[in-house]
Amino acid sequence: MYLLVCGGTGCRASESESIVENFKQELENKGLQDEVQVVTTGCFGFCEKGPIVKVQPDNTFYVQVKPEDIPEIIEEHVIKGRKVERLLYEDPEKKEHISDSKHMDFYKKQIRIALRNCGFIDPENLDEYIARDGYLALGKCITELKPADVINEIKESGLRGRGGGGFPTGLKWEIASQNHADQKYVVCNADEGDPGAFMDRSILEGDPHAVLEAMAICGYSMGATKGLIYIRAEYPLAIKRLKIAIDQAREYGLLGENIFGTDFSFDVELRYGAGAFVCGEETSLIHSMEGLRGEPTIKPPFPAEKGYLGKPTNVNNVETYANIPVIINKGANWFNKIGTEKSKGTKVFALAGKINNVGLIEVPMGTTLREVIFEIGGGIKDGKKFKAVQTGGPSGGCLTEKDLDTPIDFDNLLAAGSMMGSGGMIVMDEDDCMVSVAKFYLDFTVEESCGKCSPCRIGNKRLYEVLDRITQGKGTMEDLQRLRNMSNVIKDTSLCGLGQTSPNPVLSTLDNFWDEYVAHIEEQKCPAGQCKDLMKYEIIEENCVGCTACARVCPVGAISGERKQTHNIDTSICIKCGACIEKCKFDAIIVK
Repeated sequence: MYLLVCGGTGCRASESESIVENFKQELENKGLQDEVQVVTTGCFGFCEKGPIVKVQPDNTFYVQVKPEDIPEIIEEHVIKGRKVERLLYEDPEKKEHISDSKHMDFYKKQIRIALRNCGFIDPENLDEYIARDGYLALGKCITELKPADVINEIKESGLRGRGGGGFPTGLKWEIASQNHADQKYVVCNADEGDPGAFMDRSILEGDPHAVLEAMAICGYSMGATKGLIYIRAEYPLAIKRLKIAIDQAREYGLLGENIFGTDFSFDVELRYGAGAFVCGEETSLIHSMEGLRGEPTIKPPFPAEKGYLGKPTNVNNVETYANIPVIINKGANWFNKIGTEKSKGTKVFALAGKINNVGLIEVPMGTTLREVIFEIGGGIKDGKKFKAVQTGGPSGGCLTEKDLDTPIDFDNLLAAGSMMGSGGMIVMDEDDCMVSVAKFYLDFTVEESCGKCSPCRIGNKRLYEVLDRITQGKGTMEDLQRLRNMSNVIKDTSLCGLGQTSPNPVLSTLDNFWDEYVAHIEEQKCPAGQCKDLMKYEIIEENCVGCTACARVCPVGAISGERKQTHNIDTSICIKCGACIEKCKFDAIIVK
């Protein structure tokens, strides 16, 4: 019997390490340590219900497990063979417990290719990766296929880059293979910087060998012997597991000199980023690895021609590489039957925001937003109304109810006014102010701009200032045209993808939520009640009993009134902290 415990960052933050220790201690106390194995895995994906424990071979799926639950699981399930029903997932509609994850709506429509091993193997044990066909694809490539054959297989698969740009992966490899040099490099972009995104981190934490194997395959196909993984230093667990995986692969002869007894040699090193969002752009990333300031350069020349240290370099992100071994093992024809005509395979999304089932999902291209949000995601939290979904992070746009039946792929999302991006998907409900959402993303891109080109450095700052004025009730109708004009200029003239896509949240919210902008300007009102400068606290005379609780808790003395008499709020000094509303037991204070 195996007890699989989620060891991803999210579950570790909820004491999954203590769960592992308690399992081991309890099994030892019962004398079962030789019969039951406790395995720390990568992310299961269902983060909303973590920490998760899965029991094999019966595939029982326990959710929201606490360290103190371990003795009961051992006694009831392991020893007596009875499931602990209170720890099983409860279907919110059917109100019945489901013990097997295969029957949960969250997993039913998922096809896990990039995430195939996450939650199934110990990422720190190379033998477990090998047991699931690990390094079989690398062996096949360097002993049976020519480099051109490998590239053709990737081209025929239709795999496109999962880092946001969607460039055909096989074509990228082919271009790099055609540029000759004494040294070439394979680079993995693990500098995941989108707010709310955790796709690449979870793959590296749960299946690091998949990325190492794919990088070696890429190296063989383009004639490179060195690989570099550029990973942000804020990912300590991913870094730790990558280091272990690299050491193990070297020990087994799967990295280093003369792999599989051939004349092919390839090794991988780590390079650390300092959390600069702009370094997700490949030329910025390369400059950062060279010890230079992380700024983009005009292309051409592309990295495939002149990249790291001026040598031909291929850059793909973590998720792109994670697909490669499966394509080689199962064939391009298997892979390209999944997805849509121009977007093959699956896509990993970090589903976050006002949604019931926050987590990491992998769905076939062509799955609709409605299926993702209302079936896999379980709908909107607290029964609220769906308002918008932001795809593509700061570079994407906000899509509305009219877009819910849009099939998710590169082209459809662009046509709808958003983009795929690296896979962040943030869901918003009726309580979200879309002007504030646009302002939030602009604040992020202003902070993350490298400052090299003036359209991005200055233009985004001006965009932010206009949005800030509007959320304070100081905007004019002329500001709306100003926002649109500046956005289009910034898109057309910025140097790199950060600036070229940064106005997308502004343009998409202008298109889809025009009335909300107008309300902020003409009515001095935030329809969602989120913009503090437009809030007005008011006491309802008939509800107020004069208990003075609100006056006593007000930090600035804005509330006055005698005991047992109706109180008043001086709106000129009220800081709108909400303390009075929390303290009032009579629903006598409202926000208008």
